[in-house]
Amino acid sequence: MSRFLAQRALFEVHESPSKMYSWVVFIAANILVGIPYQVCLSVATWACWYFPVFGLNHESETRVLMWAFCLQFLLFGSTCSQMLIFTMPNIESAATLSTILFTLTLHFNGVLQVPTALPGFWVFMYHVSHFTYLIGGWAGTGLVNRSVVCAENEPAIFDPPTGQTCGQYLSAYLADGAPGSLLNPSANASCRYCPIRNANQFLVQSWIHSSDQYRNLSILFAYIAFNVLAALSLYYIFRVRGFSIKSLRKPQPQGPEDGKEHEDKQRRRKGFYLGFYYNLVLAILRNLVRYRPCPVMI
Repeated sequence: MSRFLAQRALFEVHESPSKMYSWVVFIAANILVGIPYQVCLSVATWACWYFPVFGLNHESETRVLMWAFCLQFLLFGSTCSQMLIFTMPNIESAATLSTILFTLTLHFNGVLQVPTALPGFWVFMYHVSHFTYLIGGWAGTGLVNRSVVCAENEPAIFDPPTGQTCGQYLSAYLADGAPGSLLNPSANASCRYCPIRNANQFLVQSWIHSSDQYRNLSILFAYIAFNVLAALSLYYIFRVRGFSIKSLRKPQPQGPEDGKEHEDKQRRRKGFYLGFYYNLVLAILRNLVRYRPCPVMI
């Protein structure tokens, strides 16, 4: 953002008045020049993050999709910041607005709070947030069909009836398709039951499905295209056309009487200032005349 401010100032002072190139070329060049850097950075980010977290067991399609989501994340961040700084007068205003937007989209993406638990008014933010589709693409691609192993503090612990093992007590429940798994079926006390056995059971609570991978990919490209179009539109409205809140105020038509009244007010105001300064100078001169220096004793 800080680099663009200097470039925008140079363009608006030199290139634009001299008609060297149009503002469309200026904005398009600033957007396009960052794409190769984002591609290279996305490859490095994906390689450092994907293999340590997900390993080497995934198919080629899964790896390509995960890299594509990394690239989209960087492109969205770049185009969104450009959309804001193209319009804002300074970097402080752009940073404040970007922080607000980032906080809203992050808190309502369905991960920190499942969509069904969101307040009714804020459900629309789940559908508007780009993080909804980004995290849905990452999780739906990398975590789908993975087995879940509960940690030591996660299983539900309970005691079976006297004379029965944990397996005998939960046999009917497990046979009916229980979502979890029993970790110690032969124990007579402290039965340990893991609530889920597959990652899909957890993902579906946040409305994340593996079948939505390519849908999320397309929606994120639409978000990036929107940022580019919004950058062009907002720059034209606020920087080229000079739109502002003050421009919405229509000047009040002045008739002959209104013009005469305005002239009378200006004349009275000038008379007031003239009289004030006249009396001020007169008072200073009177004090100088009355002043008598003290005799010097030799």
